[in-house]
Amino acid sequence: MHKDDTLNLAMEPDRVYDLEERLIGFSLLILKIVDSLPNNRTDNHLAGQLLRSGTSPSFNYGEAQASESRADFIHKMKVCHKELKETRVGLKIIDRRSMTSEPGDVKSALQECEQLVRIFSKSIETAHSNSGN
Repeated sequence: MHKDDTLNLAMEPDRVYDLEERLIGFSLLILKIVDSLPNNRTDNHLAGQLLRSGTSPSFNYGEAQASESRADFIHKMKVCHKELKETRVGLKIIDRRSMTSEPGDVKSALQECEQLVRIFSKSIETAHSNSGN
């Protein structure tokens, strides 16, 4: 898969059913947004925070896939969910400040982030109900 194809996956999430691939595409879109931010003190702060929270879900989902127990799986899925919610706030700040040269990418990332938050919410709920808790 070519780099631009993966970015397109993040912008066309209806075409992607593999959650790992969606998260990787989302991470690549976050990287593109971070790279488009101006180089100043404010934007560098937000860029660093967004870089960490926006790429974390793909790494933590990889850990969830190798979880040692249902409780460990749920914990790692909750970390992904938390990081996605943090990313959503960062994207909203960037969007409202019109800080990037790629406003369409920010809108796409916000839409994908919303969908991913819902997917993780439902997955955590399902894992809880299947664990008997």
